[in-house]
Amino acid sequence: MATMADVERIAEALPDVAMKPAWGNRMWRVHGRGFVWERPLNRTDLAALGNAAPGGEIAAARVEHEVVKEAMVASEPDLFFTIPHFDDYAAVLIRLGAIGADRLREVIVDAWLDRAPARLAEQYLSDNPPG
Repeated sequence: MATMADVERIAEALPDVAMKPAWGNRMWRVHGRGFVWERPLNRTDLAALGNAAPGGEIAAARVEHEVVKEAMVASEPDLFFTIPHFDDYAAVLIRLGAIGADRLREVIVDAWLDRAPARLAEQYLSDNPPG
C-alpha cells in the first residue's frame, strides 16, 4: 500500500527532478515536463465514475502512449483507471492504496523515462540497468 509520501520519495530520487505545484497539487517534473502528480478526483470525475469511484489518495503518471494506458487499465484495473478528462491523454490514475511500492516505483520511473530528455534517460538506464 503506497502513499503520496512514497510518490514524493520515488520521484525526487530521480535525476533532475523538481516539484512545482500545478492546479493546486504537487507535480514532479524533469526538465520542466511533468511526469507524476497528485490528482484528487473532483465532482465531475466522481459523477463520471459513479459507484466505481475509488476512495483514498490518487496519483497520475504519464505513460508512453495511449495504447500503454489502455493496456494498464485493462490488465490491472485494481491499480489503474482513467476518467473522461484523460481521454486522448497518455496518463493513468493510480490507486495508491492498492499499489505496492515496487510497482509504483516502476510506473514512476517509466513516466520519468518518457518525459526526460533522451541523453538523460540513456544515462539513467546505463547507470541503472533493468532487471
